[in-house]
Amino acid sequence: MRAQIQKVPQIVELLKKKSVGLQHFKPTSSVCVLEKDAVEAAPCPHAASRAHSLDAIPGPTNWPLVGSLVELLRKGGLARQHEALIDYHKKFGKIFRMKLGSFESVHIGAPCLLEALYRKESNYPQRLEIKPWKAYRDLREEAYGLLILEGKDWQRVRSAFQQKLMKPTEVVKLDGKINQVLVDFVDRIGKVSKNGKIEDLYFELNKWSFETICLILYDKRFGLLQEKVNKEAMNFITAVKTMMSTFGMMMVTPVELHKSLNTKTWQDHTAAWDRIFSTAKVYIDKKLNGNANRDPDDLIGDILQQSCLSKKELYAAITELQIGGVETTANSMLWVIFNLSRSPAAQKRLLQEIREVVPSDQDPCGEHIKSMPYLKACLKESMRLSPSVPFTSRTLDKDTVLGDYAIPKGTVLMINTHALGSNEEYFNDSKQFKPERWLRENSTINPFAHVPFGIGKRMCIGRRLAELQLQLAMCWLVRDYEIVATDNEPLNEIRPLWSNRKTLPLTVQ
Repeated sequence: MRAQIQKVPQIVELLKKKSVGLQHFKPTSSVCVLEKDAVEAAPCPHAASRAHSLDAIPGPTNWPLVGSLVELLRKGGLARQHEALIDYHKKFGKIFRMKLGSFESVHIGAPCLLEALYRKESNYPQRLEIKPWKAYRDLREEAYGLLILEGKDWQRVRSAFQQKLMKPTEVVKLDGKINQVLVDFVDRIGKVSKNGKIEDLYFELNKWSFETICLILYDKRFGLLQEKVNKEAMNFITAVKTMMSTFGMMMVTPVELHKSLNTKTWQDHTAAWDRIFSTAKVYIDKKLNGNANRDPDDLIGDILQQSCLSKKELYAAITELQIGGVETTANSMLWVIFNLSRSPAAQKRLLQEIREVVPSDQDPCGEHIKSMPYLKACLKESMRLSPSVPFTSRTLDKDTVLGDYAIPKGTVLMINTHALGSNEEYFNDSKQFKPERWLRENSTINPFAHVPFGIGKRMCIGRRLAELQLQLAMCWLVRDYEIVATDNEPLNEIRPLWSNRKTLPLTVQ
């Protein structure tokens, strides 16, 4: 139990939020009447009497060929893009237009704009086209998964997974598998420390999330949390990181060019996908062949048995679920730990709630979570303050009037969740970690100001599973460890900060 734990986890680094001097422009209107007949959209006295064209939307300088890419690189590059987008919203207002190389998009950062978009959502809302992923699937004649499918095909595949993955009463049945991995993870935290320090907790969190999603998908433990790590699983994690690090460049430069020139980026991207698919196929096939002996609460087994999807469609959909369940979950957990370390009062209150709800002789479970509003508030607040996915996308499937502007069909909209969560207009003391803001009976928080999993029909299908996994992990860690930050100053660089106590540092990357 907590009182018996000698080692204390410590947070050791923070990516500094740079303050940038901004030239003040007249901000664009936050009016968001989508069309004249927009449902429940109240008329606004500030609305333009006539919508302006796409070209009238303000934004950073658009240079020939490169667009605003050079300016973005000066702001820290794609890795710091979320901070640049916050700056641009401050400079240009609720909506702005930007082009990065060949990729052009309109960015929205106001709850009313999101709400209007949601209320006029079609039956088959479109996401941003992920051309590098499609190029790989076409090259290898693989099927598309939920992240790149559109239209009726997307709806058909989504329906096969949605009943199980988006229904809380179904997802909660997975708490036993999640806890099975958490037992080993909490034990490993103590074992891998050297003189009370962990070299890279973020990597450990990636192994934890990988082990969990694989147990859920394949009923298989890879042994990532054991002393002897499974090489195949490590190669899979490395392949996912390589794939994610290479597709970004091909989103802002023509993927056809990379493919025709066989650039190193394209080679690495293709090789990474080859490894991801080959590994996943082995275990999906085992799962399909062993369905007759499956457990009664086997969520994925039910999907495989009841769906009418082809084997290639199952490969694609489940592989994407596995990818989505590794790094984003690990990153979210990392930020939860960090934010709790900077708020001892919140951590103390959370521990009190855990002790009141979970008997000392029991492990936290899905039923306990239902009685933990402060736990849920802590996760919400962490995802508001530091979302693992700083923006999501939509591609307009019809001409749309949004705010003061008429935006044509085919335009890519970027929904800047990080900019929304850090805006003082929607969250007082937005830079402060205040879970209690989500508990107020008379809360004025607009629900469209917090959309870490996206909105509408294309909301992340793994949302319920990710929330349960994170909430249970928070229970285990906070119950057994005190999370301590030894330096509350923002950091310009990655560096360890030690205290005179035994510590378990982590790396924020």
